[in-house]
Amino acid sequence: MQVAIHAGALFTDEGELLNLLKANAQIVGQNSTALWGFRAYRKVFRSALGPIGDRPPVQDTLGRIQKWVPDGRTFNRSILSSAEYIGEHSTVIMDGQFYPQAGKRMSQLDQLFSDASVELYVGLRNPGSYIPKVLMSLSPPERQRILETTDLSCLSWLTMIEDVRDLAPDVSITLWSNEDSPLIWGDIARALAGLPEDTPLEQEYAFLSSLVSDTGKQEIQSLVQQGRPPNDPALKDSLAKIFQEYVLQDAIEEEVDLPGWNEDVVTAFTELYEQDLARLQTMPDIRFLKP
Repeated sequence: MQVAIHAGALFTDEGELLNLLKANAQIVGQNSTALWGFRAYRKVFRSALGPIGDRPPVQDTLGRIQKWVPDGRTFNRSILSSAEYIGEHSTVIMDGQFYPQAGKRMSQLDQLFSDASVELYVGLRNPGSYIPKVLMSLSPPERQRILETTDLSCLSWLTMIEDVRDLAPDVSITLWSNEDSPLIWGDIARALAGLPEDTPLEQEYAFLSSLVSDTGKQEIQSLVQQGRPPNDPALKDSLAKIFQEYVLQDAIEEEVDLPGWNEDVVTAFTELYEQDLARLQTMPDIRFLKP
């Protein structure tokens, strides 16, 4: 059994990756893969990942999972999708880092699925826009607590990834930059479902099409109708050029709404973020998806 845990990050795909896989349920099902969304996390896994004294016995959790499996069905792979597998919303920024509970939680999940291979999938976001997005989504007291106790300039995804590697060394890690998601949307879904790279998916270019002008949409449609496999380098290059030429800036730019957070701060974080991405791509035990 393979267990693929798609853990966001928060404010990245907003559940749309799971919807893409559901739109291709027949292909996913033929691969003996089950899909579990946020409801499974809330009903089964939230308590299993809670404080030690409040956790149900492992066998109870496994029994509850089994009850969700349709009678007579067997699966070789399960996809668990919720950003909260590596940390609740209120703990995304805490103890001076992103997702400080990620390593511990992945270790718990690896122990829970001791007879399976566990894989972690996370889309990373530029901290320059991510930090204010997270902070402004919290209540004023929670936001103030973080601002008073956290040096925001030290926040980096590297710390989270290193924690997972240290505390859950047997968990394989797949990452991507959320900013690249429109160009690798299908690739992410195929990786999650364990599908071959040349497997075409219904609606895999819908996200990209939503971000470009009508002319861009028409050019994407023309390319797709040629029937080239999705991993064709020439197809990927053409899609990247269309995106670059016809992207709607309003669709990809996000207003930063945090007092004191200005363009210079965003630029500084962007430079550090790009350095972190470059470093992550050199780590031999990490798979990094990119266009």
